[in-house]
Amino acid sequence: MPANASANLITNRDAPPFDNPEMRRALALSLDRKAFIDILTEGHGDIGGAMQPPPEGVWGMPPDMLKSLPGYDPDVHKNRAEARGIMEKFGYGPAKRLEVKVSERNIAIFRDPAVILIDQLKEIYIDGELDPIETANWFPKIYRKDYQIGLNLTGVGVDDPDAQFYENYACGSQRNYTGYCNPELQNMFQQQSMETDQEKRKRLVWEIDRRLQEDRARPIVYHLRFATCWQPRVKGLRMMVNSVFNGWRFEDVWLDE
Repeated sequence: MPANASANLITNRDAPPFDNPEMRRALALSLDRKAFIDILTEGHGDIGGAMQPPPEGVWGMPPDMLKSLPGYDPDVHKNRAEARGIMEKFGYGPAKRLEVKVSERNIAIFRDPAVILIDQLKEIYIDGELDPIETANWFPKIYRKDYQIGLNLTGVGVDDPDAQFYENYACGSQRNYTGYCNPELQNMFQQQSMETDQEKRKRLVWEIDRRLQEDRARPIVYHLRFATCWQPRVKGLRMMVNSVFNGWRFEDVWLDE
């Protein structure tokens, strides 16, 4: 089932070279999202923006809108050609490559996609070194901005724009690890939150999500799905589709013994 959780690329927007928006664009263009999904989830993952993708996700962008965003075009070779062009403008190329550390929490679900990310970055003249961080030190390191780029996972409690936007993209939010802040977009957060017409709100959410991806606020690599198994004698278990954190109270679960 979908987990309403995503693997995402975080960058230190306050320090060179990724304080430059064009450098962040090159990173976003390097991603082959389908490769992540095929390798890590045996094809059981989803490509999307900040919001959980449809059909289970209520607020996710339509596929046509998604494909128009930087790095979401299925033609990965074309995307990477553009990314290499950006890197070459900054003086990088086959003979001069950018060396970076790719930080990640030192558990498999963070580490495995980080390894794939490093491999993909090689295509745009970036040589990444894996920087595994113990869990107790991961969040303090991110808060200190003591990293260049990182592979992060973000889970949200419910499939609702208020939960996603305010937690992860609002100015000053503690969970906004990259420090992204766009006052104009924050006003749109409030506008969509107050909108009572469901269809109008959905279109506002799509526009916000589109701009977040165009700003490379936190490029979404892929959305996870998790499998759950249980004994046949366990009855009444219903898997949630809007968050990995929901549905664990088991008030309707019973054992047939």
